Amino acid sequence: MDANALAAAAMKAREHAYAPYSGYHVGAVALGGSGRMYSGCNVENSSYGLTVCAERVAILKAISEGEREIAALAVATENGAAPCGACRQVLFEFGPTARVLLCAADGAQKECRLDDLLPSAFELKR
Repeated sequence: MDANALAAAAMKAREHAYAPYSGYHVGAVALGGSGRMYSGCNVENSSYGLTVCAERVAILKAISEGEREIAALAVATENGAAPCGACRQVLFEFGPTARVLLCAADGAQKECRLDDLLPSAFELKR
């Protein structure tokens, strides 16, 4: 995982965020098992429940283009915030051992493992 490349791509994706209600712009990049990167940004809606997080946009874009494994996820926010619980669970579905890179607008980065962010994830045995 090239952390600097992922961070830069997530910061670029953040520029496309549609956040007229919260003003909180988020960009994300999912690194597929193939090595390909998929970007996403948060897209808000006046009916707040219909808002979609950047992390899920990136992950679902990867899956919709044929990926079945997410190796890493970079998230870019103003303050380096971690993904919400729903995004953590979606990431677990496709990348239970994924590395997560949290990126702040000032350039600070923190790398962690998904299982640190989501202990005892919900999982159905197949």
